[in-house]
Amino acid sequence: MQESVIHINRVQNESSSVELNNTMDRIFEAQQSAFRRNPMPSALERIDNLNRLKQSLLKNQEKIISAINQDFSCRSRDETILAEIFPSVECIRYAVRRIKKWMKPSRRHVSMLFQPAKAKVIYQPLGVIGVIVPWNYPLYLAAGPLIGALAAGNRVMIRMSRNTPNIAKVFKELIHEIFNEDLVAVITGEDGQGSDFSNKPWDHLVFTGSTATGRYIMRAASENLTPVTLELGGKSPAIISQTVPMEDAAERIAFGKQFNVGQTCVAPDYVLCPESRIDSFVSTFQKCVSSMYPTMDKNPQYTSIINPREHERLKALLEDAEQKGARIIKINPANESFEQSRKMPIHILLNVNEDMDVMKNEIFGPILLVIPYKTLKDAVDYVNQRPRPLALYYFDYDKTNIDYVLTQTHSGGALINDTLIHVAIDDMPFGGVGQSGMGQYHSREGFLAFSKAKGVLIKPKFNSGKFIYPPYGKLIHMIIYKIFLR
Repeated sequence: MQESVIHINRVQNESSSVELNNTMDRIFEAQQSAFRRNPMPSALERIDNLNRLKQSLLKNQEKIISAINQDFSCRSRDETILAEIFPSVECIRYAVRRIKKWMKPSRRHVSMLFQPAKAKVIYQPLGVIGVIVPWNYPLYLAAGPLIGALAAGNRVMIRMSRNTPNIAKVFKELIHEIFNEDLVAVITGEDGQGSDFSNKPWDHLVFTGSTATGRYIMRAASENLTPVTLELGGKSPAIISQTVPMEDAAERIAFGKQFNVGQTCVAPDYVLCPESRIDSFVSTFQKCVSSMYPTMDKNPQYTSIINPREHERLKALLEDAEQKGARIIKINPANESFEQSRKMPIHILLNVNEDMDVMKNEIFGPILLVIPYKTLKDAVDYVNQRPRPLALYYFDYDKTNIDYVLTQTHSGGALINDTLIHVAIDDMPFGGVGQSGMGQYHSREGFLAFSKAKGVLIKPKFNSGKFIYPPYGKLIHMIIYKIFLR
């Protein structure tokens, strides 16, 4: 009887997978066909598409907030507004005001040797863009690439995470209301679809997620020579200088680590602190966290861990670190139990070493490592000896030290004297480097990422090139060797 049930479930799952693959194939082909019919949408079309998206996001704010809250079991309403809805709407406003300027061909220089001629670069849409969305910021990390792709005139298919089914459903309905599926379509994240989605011959593929999955995505994309933008995170450091007021650094690090309870690709993963200031940082950080969240377990402003699997992973990291000698400080202002929820208070880890699991991979949760250093050069060397992070934070008001850290380290982005907020700056590119990712988008860089910059040389009727046609003789020697090669 049990074997029969298992067989029936397997057949149903296989049938569902085939149906979903057929749906994806149909939409993908429809978008390719639609793009061939309109390969260069006008600025007005693009602006209209973005404005419709903006109005829909504003109209459906409450649905979005409620859906994300359901997916997390508790997601701070304010965090959803600040990190998902607000930056998405602002990004649209920014792009709408600049699309015409971005689309304008740029003039380029033509050497005297090739005159008379004119050179320019025109920016054409690539075609059909695939976007794979993670669970931690499911709206913003769907809307961000979508905005850039629509601004560049493309068609887009978005695959939502299976870990956030409620917002996936709401976002799919929202998109379906305002766009034909041959322009924008949302695929929800049922099991078995990830590989089928990434294996398609996209004109560009955007993936946000773990480094391990990023490697798989890149391998899959290579089969079709698909260009990729990978946002992969990593262990982002926060360096505290010898002289910065500790209250300034600790408060801003506390905000960056507690926002979405650390489930952020640019959250501070570890703090490099002068060894003489460790105690000061720990005590000040504890005060800042307690001030922001005097209670946590029943506090609707304190976000939950996304699901039981992630909750267990984080607890295992703490257990492993403790067994290997870490000193763990749990910040739990109201002495709550957290037994009946997926809430997790922030934990400071001291005396960490390289054997601990928490030191080997991105934490992605409310665990903060504190690592002592003696000189600023030691701190910079520590960062440089490890994979390049997606973000680097440095706290100091000394310009010389700031310039030193910025020029001697590599990271996807850097922020001086704060955390997280650089991601939301409209006029800056965002992207990783090395193991934290490749490619970048946001701002004009997003438009360029989803465009083909095509160089065009225009020659008049008069053909100056004939002077260097074979048979080669004295004329070419005089033109090339005597004039240009000197």
